[in-house]
Amino acid sequence: MSVIRSKILGVGSYLPEKVMTNDDLSKMVETSDEWIVERTGIKIRHLAADEEVTSDLAVKAAQDALENAGITVQELDAILVATTTPDHTFPATATKVQARLGMTHGFAFDLQAVCSGFMYAMTMADSLIRAGQVKTILVIGAETLSRLVDWTDRNTCVLFGDGAGAVVLTAVQGQGTAADTGILKAKVFSDGTFGELLHTTGGPSSSQTIGTIFMNGKEVFRHAVGKLADAAEDVLSEAGVSSEELTWLVPHQANLRIIDSTAKKLGLPASKVVVTVDHHANTSAASIPLALAEKVKSGEIKRGDLLLFDAMGGGFTWGAMLVRF
Repeated sequence: MSVIRSKILGVGSYLPEKVMTNDDLSKMVETSDEWIVERTGIKIRHLAADEEVTSDLAVKAAQDALENAGITVQELDAILVATTTPDHTFPATATKVQARLGMTHGFAFDLQAVCSGFMYAMTMADSLIRAGQVKTILVIGAETLSRLVDWTDRNTCVLFGDGAGAVVLTAVQGQGTAADTGILKAKVFSDGTFGELLHTTGGPSSSQTIGTIFMNGKEVFRHAVGKLADAAEDVLSEAGVSSEELTWLVPHQANLRIIDSTAKKLGLPASKVVVTVDHHANTSAASIPLALAEKVKSGEIKRGDLLLFDAMGGGFTWGAMLVRF
C-alpha cells in the first residue's frame, strides 16, 4: 500500500560561542563540577550572547539545515519553530525566521510544548505533509533558556543551555511498512495535572513578567522515566518493531540519569544511545535536533538507520517518534 512519508532531508544546528563550565557556576552558587556531573552528567553549556535572541539561533540552524538538505528557501512551503523562549510575545519567532531567510510565500508559526516541543512540532509537520497541505517544511527547535534561569538556584541553574537545531522534512512515497524511509510512527501526550512540578513563575497574563524556572526534580525524574519508556514502547509496538531493531535512541538531553534509566527500561545498551547532554546541557526543544545533527555530521547516524526520539517537558508533555533516517 502506497503511503506518504515525511523524510528527514537535512539537519542543521547552532550553538552560541559563549561556554559556561561547571567551575564557572561554582563561583556563582554553592556547587561543584563533581556535584553537577554526578547528578546530571552535564559538564558545560552554551549561552547566548547579550545581543543574541532566539530567532538569531534559529536562523543559523535553519541555514545549516537547508545547506545540508541541498535545497533553497524557495523550495520550502512552511516553517515551524518549537520554542519556549520566543523573541517577543508576538509576532511568532517563526515569522521572524521566515523574513530573515527571505521567504515571502507559504506560512510560519510557533509551537510551545517546552522540552517536548520538537516532538510536537515534528508530529504536526508530519501531519501537514501526510494531509497534502505542504510538501517540504522546515522544523526548528530553538531556545535561549538562560533568560529563564534563576542563577541563584543551584538546583536548576546548572541544568540549562541555549542552542538551536533544525531539520528539513519532505514528502516521499512509502509502502506502509517499517522498511520505509521517514517518520514511521509518532505519539504525543500531555497531562496538565502535573503542571506545578515544572513551570515558570511568570507570564504575560499572570505577572506581566517572564518569570524563572521552578522544578521539583525528584518528582519530575520519577515521572519522566516511566512516561518516556511507556511512550517509546507504544510507538514500537504500533509500528511492529522491537527495541532490538533500533539503531539509535536519540532522547531529549535533560539529564544523563534519566537517559540511562529510560534506555535500561527499553533494554538498550549504552552503545545505541546518543548522549550530548554533557556538552549541550538541557536545551529544551532544541535538544533532540542538536543531538541528531551532531551525530549525522559525524557520520555515526547514517541513511537507513532506525531512530527513536523521545522527550518529556513541563505541562507535563511527552512523546516518542520512530524514524527511518
